[in-house]
Amino acid sequence: MSATRVIIESQGDPDVMQFETVELGAPGEGEVQIRQSVVGLNYMDVYQRSGHYPMQLPSPLGLEAAGEIVAVGGGVDGLAAGDRVVYGGVLGAYADFRNAPAARVIKIPDGISYDIAAASLMKGMTVEYLLERTYKVQPGDKVLFFAASGGVGQIAGQWGKHLGAEMIGVTSGAENCARALELGYAHAIDRKSEDIVARVKEITGDAGVPVVYDSIGKATFETSIACLATYGMFVSFGATTGEAPPVAPSLLQHCGSLYFTRPTLANYVGPRADLEHSSSRVFEMILGGQVQVNINQKRPLSEVIEAHAELEAGSTTGSTILIP
Repeated sequence: MSATRVIIESQGDPDVMQFETVELGAPGEGEVQIRQSVVGLNYMDVYQRSGHYPMQLPSPLGLEAAGEIVAVGGGVDGLAAGDRVVYGGVLGAYADFRNAPAARVIKIPDGISYDIAAASLMKGMTVEYLLERTYKVQPGDKVLFFAASGGVGQIAGQWGKHLGAEMIGVTSGAENCARALELGYAHAIDRKSEDIVARVKEITGDAGVPVVYDSIGKATFETSIACLATYGMFVSFGATTGEAPPVAPSLLQHCGSLYFTRPTLANYVGPRADLEHSSSRVFEMILGGQVQVNINQKRPLSEVIEAHAELEAGSTTGSTILIP
């Protein structure tokens, strides 16, 4: 069988991505073959393509997709041809057909479409581990979350509200602020026109917040530190503006005995049991109506270069999906 996929031979701007046709063999031991209906776009794809994360080249791209199993390799239990499935964190998702390790594949529950599954699995699992395991958000907590208009940020606002938190979202522009307030955030701060630290101090009565979730990195590091309460936790889970600076222990000491952590989804869903737990929580929240997944950009996979450019420029909101 012939399959079409995206590869890179060097890292750099979006136009380093190119298409190739390969002969796809039968799935090997422990693998399933998937006819992919929808590919999810994540900022991790940008990190890998751009060179922010080193890659062994040439390399396929993409980490998340949903589709139908068409063949099953040896030693695979619990999955069969015809099953609707989704996966995240498996390199090579930018393709129409592919073989994937069965251990990383999850069945899609009834009531969830391919589009929603591919748009929500990695982003939803990110929110699950951030809010329920990295720092366990409690009812009444005031929580500061950067990039509130993005795919992760939109899910986080709703999830945090469901947990009883008073969510404070940082975004840009009046329209995005209004949308954040519709999606679970009790407060929306416009980073272009407002002083983030001053607004957080106003909201918290000068106390600061017990936790900051910062996916921006270098540009917001000092702001995040300044927004934290005594004993607060700085959760740095992304670096869209570059890596945050090295954190001196004395800085954490003098700013209120703070905690600093840099978690990653790969660790939190590494064991199969954790993957099943996290994905189940995501699907429960969607099916229960606590989380609405907004697919605001939908392109054919052939326009992957344009999709990357939009995401990297910060001009997207919600989730983006690509159709092979």
